[in-house]
Amino acid sequence: MTENQRPSFPPLFSGLAISGQINPFEKARAEATRGCDAGLVVYNLAANSLEAAIVFAPDVTLEEAMAVLPLCGIGFQNALGALAPPEVAVQLEWAGGLRINGARCGALRVAASTVDTDALPDWIVVGLTLPLWPESDAPGETPDHTALYAEGCAEVNALGLLESWVKHTLVGINTWSEDGVKSLHSNWRGLAHGIGEDIKIHGQAGTFLGVDEKFGMLLRSEVTTQLIPLSSVLEGN
Repeated sequence: MTENQRPSFPPLFSGLAISGQINPFEKARAEATRGCDAGLVVYNLAANSLEAAIVFAPDVTLEEAMAVLPLCGIGFQNALGALAPPEVAVQLEWAGGLRINGARCGALRVAASTVDTDALPDWIVVGLTLPLWPESDAPGETPDHTALYAEGCAEVNALGLLESWVKHTLVGINTWSEDGVKSLHSNWRGLAHGIGEDIKIHGQAGTFLGVDEKFGMLLRSEVTTQLIPLSSVLEGN
């Protein structure tokens, strides 16, 4: 990768390029465990996919800090919205899945130094996986799955999208720090997929009513309405 191909990130963010079979999400977790600075962006700009992960150091409890997952989703939507044709629509699944024009297209994932929701985590890592090209030459066989360049986004450069994602995520962090979660909630609801629909998640079935103030899912069954905390989507340590 030449200097011209290296992404440019905002101040306090630093990049770590990897290649081959190394997973940026797992690499970022390892770097965070070793005590790297917050703002590390590990990325792999492959021919067929964009994979990246950002290390955060929240100053709130894990339960509150989980808002970084929807925040990164909004950052992705804003990033792609700035680069893609206006008719391209991005939706966010509660657990981190990404949808473009209604079909699944990659996902966000999240891990933290602890699973104790009352603890102050040393770090949180949010990873992004985005397919650029379809895996199959017959995309009609998997109509609920797509890839970025199959949705009218062939002119979107993966490096530029990575830069834009980090930039817009930083804007979201600053807004969250200054104004709290109110605007984050409002922005997320406008992009959320599946609210009002019947879903299955974590072995539970019901109607997705929305989220509480900490982005926990409100799931109504025939018997009751239960709260599923967003921390339930954390990947194991």
